[in-house]
Amino acid sequence: MSYDYDKIDVPEAGEQITVGDDNELVVPENPIIPIIHGDGIGTDVGPAAQKVLDAAAEATGRNIEWLRLYAGSSAREKYDENLPEDTVEAIKQFKVAIKGPLTTPVGAGFRSLNVALRQKLDLYANVRPTYHLDGVPSPVKAPEKMDMVTFRENTEDVYAGIEWEAGTDEVQQVKEFVEDEMGATGVIHDGPVGIGVKPITEFGTKRLVREAIDYAIENERGSVTLVHKGNIMKFTEGAFRDWGYEVAEEEYGEDVITEDELWEEYDGEAPEGTLVVKDRIADNMLQQLLTRTDEYDVIATMNLNGDYMSDAAGAQIGGLGIAPGANYGETRCLAEPVHGSAPKYAGEDKVNPTAMILSGREMFEYMGWKDAGQLIRDAVEKAISEGFVTYDLERQIEGGTKLATSEFADKVVENIEELA
Repeated sequence: MSYDYDKIDVPEAGEQITVGDDNELVVPENPIIPIIHGDGIGTDVGPAAQKVLDAAAEATGRNIEWLRLYAGSSAREKYDENLPEDTVEAIKQFKVAIKGPLTTPVGAGFRSLNVALRQKLDLYANVRPTYHLDGVPSPVKAPEKMDMVTFRENTEDVYAGIEWEAGTDEVQQVKEFVEDEMGATGVIHDGPVGIGVKPITEFGTKRLVREAIDYAIENERGSVTLVHKGNIMKFTEGAFRDWGYEVAEEEYGEDVITEDELWEEYDGEAPEGTLVVKDRIADNMLQQLLTRTDEYDVIATMNLNGDYMSDAAGAQIGGLGIAPGANYGETRCLAEPVHGSAPKYAGEDKVNPTAMILSGREMFEYMGWKDAGQLIRDAVEKAISEGFVTYDLERQIEGGTKLATSEFADKVVENIEELA
């Protein structure tokens, strides 16, 4: 198969991941996988993760042919732009990819390069697993109770970017329309005002909730919780809740029950193999993460709530430096760590690559390589529990051995070879 890209070279070896007649990925044993190392510390954690992913693939009888792509600073050097079409089209072509953190420079033309990639690729579900690794310091007493996956809608809500700046003609037009045509008087204060629109659609809601329920069923999770602020925002976040329940009740039959049915018909004990769908108000849910951590398996929520919720959950298991993430679309996945690019540490070979490594694990699981994914988790956990850690964790534990970024990756590779 030939590929038409301006400035990237597709490996001659390796095969392309394709989509079968059943709309499922067909993954060869030697796939071509695009990788963007990223900006700042991406130049350190990207190669470290790549080394670990190679080792896990080889240990399970597979081989990855990496396709280097460019975005952010590396793209500016090669293309004189931040997000070249080559990069977007290659991820579309090869279905599954991984990227490091990206920095959006001032005046770049994008609110966020990360958001731009998600929108251009229609990666509508931001998926953030949150689980504690033995040995990682945590601010809570029982971090091991946290084992939750957040499905955050990626394409709408306030992140849609529909807003108008104070002092512009446009914002004045919107203000007059809201007050004069829609009758919302006495709400907006006098003086300069910025106005934004928060779209929540049935389409966007239902495909996100459907993805969360499918994931929960496939991975034998007990519940999906719809998180919203529908008691106040009744026609946006309240609609998210209602549409979420519609998906559960209309599309999944007896495989799914609501929390009301759980107590009314089953006295609080769900039948084996049955998924419970429930909902929580967003501010209360932030408390529940701390007070009833182990009652939640999968969270489905909107863009802004999901940002807050997943970061708060990440703090409970040791911080964003170890928090993986991935973005799902229709038969498409772009894995990425949750943390930022931390440019002041770039090139110092000191930061923790765990989040990028575990994001690769999520990519492997999306591909159906669950054995390789489990091997990665076990090998990372073994390194940390034995005290072989990067500087951020070493300073918090007693008797640890401080490793550079590359040395930590080597240790994880060593553990993979031992555990395989």
